[in-house]
Amino acid sequence: MQMNNWEEGKMKNQWKPIFAMLMLIPALASSSVFAAPAASNGKAPVMIAGEVRHRLLRLPYYGVFDWLECEIRPDNSVVLRGQVTRPTLKSDAEVVLHRIEGVTKVENQIQVLPISTSDDQLRVAIYRSLFSYNGPMFRYAIQDAPPIHIIVDKGRVTLKGSVDNSADSQIATFVANGISGVLEVRNELKAE
Repeated sequence: MQMNNWEEGKMKNQWKPIFAMLMLIPALASSSVFAAPAASNGKAPVMIAGEVRHRLLRLPYYGVFDWLECEIRPDNSVVLRGQVTRPTLKSDAEVVLHRIEGVTKVENQIQVLPISTSDDQLRVAIYRSLFSYNGPMFRYAIQDAPPIHIIVDKGRVTLKGSVDNSADSQIATFVANGISGVLEVRNELKAE
């Protein structure tokens, strides 16, 4: 059976998304959102890790003021860690991971940050200063999944995520330290 040019093009295009997904798996495995297991029981932990990362990043209300990370153990159980500003985000993260085929168990160790007007004001002030329109860090703010997360707990700031270089990491620390009311800044940004 011979295919015309339209049918042949359609067949080729069907494989492009699958090929693209396969090419992304190594990149997903190196992300800072999760840690892959040291050993495997044969159930493709890299595939599980990629799906876990995808689902966590797509959670509604997961944003720049929250941080989620997870560890995938050799038995394909998942340990969720991090800090979030909303209790619903903690429960939503656990629910979506339970739905992933191959995940045997989800242990939720996510901390819900206390409600604090002053912490909320610090979050917004740091965000505005760090990602100002004409500033050197603005390029991070316009990405689909912002790589820099600002965690504020009782006036103490932790910067998490990744940046392009160590200079950007130093800029982020400098900006956060310059905000009135910040008691301490811990920089956990990784320069790639």
